[in-house]
Amino acid sequence: MELVESSALRNGIWSRAWESSCGSHRVGTRSILTGIASVFSSRTSRKSASRAEKDSGAMADGEGYRNPTEVQMSQLVLPCHTNQRGELSVGQLLKWIDTTACLSAERHAGCPCVTASMDDIYFEHTISIGQVVNIKAKVNRAFNSSMEVGIQVTSEDLCSEKQWNVCKALATFVAHRELSKVKLKQITPRTEEEKTEHSVAAERRRMRLVYADTIKDLLANCAIQGDLENRDCCCLVPAEKTRVESVELVLPPHANHQGNTFGGQIMAWMENVATIAASRLCRAHPTLKAIEMFHFRGPSQVGDRLVLKAIVNNAFKHSMEVGVCVEAYRQEAETHRRHINSAFMTFVVLDADDQPRTLPWIRPQPGDGERRYREASARKKIRLDRQYIVSCKQAEMPLSVPWDPSNQVYLSYNNVSSLKMLVAKDNWVLSSEINQVRLYTLEEDKFLSFHMEMLVHVDTNQAFLLLSDLLRRPEWDKHYRSVALVQQVDEDDAIYHVISPVLGGDAKPQDFVILASRRKPCDNGDPYVIAMRSVTLPTHPETPAYRRGETLCSGFCFWREGDQLTKVSYYNQATPGFLNYVTTNVAGLSSEFYTTFKACEQFLLDNRSDLAPSLQTL
Repeated sequence: MELVESSALRNGIWSRAWESSCGSHRVGTRSILTGIASVFSSRTSRKSASRAEKDSGAMADGEGYRNPTEVQMSQLVLPCHTNQRGELSVGQLLKWIDTTACLSAERHAGCPCVTASMDDIYFEHTISIGQVVNIKAKVNRAFNSSMEVGIQVTSEDLCSEKQWNVCKALATFVAHRELSKVKLKQITPRTEEEKTEHSVAAERRRMRLVYADTIKDLLANCAIQGDLENRDCCCLVPAEKTRVESVELVLPPHANHQGNTFGGQIMAWMENVATIAASRLCRAHPTLKAIEMFHFRGPSQVGDRLVLKAIVNNAFKHSMEVGVCVEAYRQEAETHRRHINSAFMTFVVLDADDQPRTLPWIRPQPGDGERRYREASARKKIRLDRQYIVSCKQAEMPLSVPWDPSNQVYLSYNNVSSLKMLVAKDNWVLSSEINQVRLYTLEEDKFLSFHMEMLVHVDTNQAFLLLSDLLRRPEWDKHYRSVALVQQVDEDDAIYHVISPVLGGDAKPQDFVILASRRKPCDNGDPYVIAMRSVTLPTHPETPAYRRGETLCSGFCFWREGDQLTKVSYYNQATPGFLNYVTTNVAGLSSEFYTTFKACEQFLLDNRSDLAPSLQTL
């Protein structure tokens, strides 16, 4: 059916504490669709009634619902908050962000919390003196002792009433008590947005845990080409000229109620030395555009001396990467320094028209300098992959995206999170029900999705394992004529080449290159997930013998309904190539969806005691 399917750190600081709070696992979605309104006109009144009922329920729950963990902060930007350009210092903004997020985390935990990590932050807009900064933070999901906090920052001009999006951020906080171990209560999402963030938070956490390994693997396995030999040495700026070292004494105003240094304060000091380093290269006032994901590795307290070091690692045409390292020591006589954290920041220099200026090239020092230079090139590629695949709007992604070692973690993340977001939608409409097999549809603007659901008397884990093996898909799905395993990426992700028979008036069969990503539940109540989407591989280009098809977002979710009872749900976001086939089934003019899903049920019943040995270790 995929072939019919979607041809989709406040405060103190400890980072490793949360890694044991949930088992470690390994890590698109829209299609353009027009001309379908007439097919579903007969169900318009049903959808309106359904929405009216939901609106009524929302009113009954209390108009103006607000997440209990939500904290809002509004700050007027004063001269003491700004830099030399009259804009809000990013360091000050980071302190406000960290404070707001910590208050949200502590509201949920009911005890002190410390900042463990920050995900990538991309700054979209500067904030001028006299404007207002609005920061909103809420807990997306709680694990055992850690929780993910989502932060949204906007700016507001009080005179013109204009508002701008500044940035979004995701922070991980760890709850901490001195005398007892913390076990956080779970978040109960209510709105569609909360359900989506709650579901995807588990996948984001998984991606954070493998982030360091992703960097190491890329640097070890990819040849990073240097171009130093082709540049005019007279025009190169020695990297050592950009080096900055600064020491800060942690005083009581810099610490939280536990005596640990505010994570936001450390981030502000880091931004300060990074800006100085960037200015020494460009001889201008640079603008911070992005901060790469980083983790706090240990705590610092009042009385500590923090040594902050920064240097420009590499300069590209319009941007530069600055590396910052923070170390702590207690007494001047100490020779051992504790590593607090390291971060990489991307700066640009804007001209009078807010366009990026061309930057001078950097000449790294031999040895470690050249290593940092080449690693910066690798990190730039990873940033682009991560921003494009994870942070971009789904509508901006092509159906099939290239697969390579540097982006496989993010494609897997996108694959699973896209399906989870589709599942979390709250406006699915029941279209038909035949012998307890239910067909739902979802119409959003130009997009059409369908969802089939049934109860099967099979153990949930067994159903998950059986349908995870795409090599057995042809046994029950006639839309799969043959399946070949192309690449076993890791224990959770695999790429398959699928050939489907000729459908309808097609002159030749279709083939697909599909990434299948599977996940076991992170917490009780989470489903088992098998997500699928198309990717492109150089080893499997299009051939004249087949018409290349694409799967946008599709897959299975399995919920345990009881002993030997599983709710099996299949989701698919239709692509234009299969629109006619999908609408024919949704409109009741064909029963192929029903027949295929019943064949899936029979396959599960016939093989519930016959699991593939290769999948037993999942």
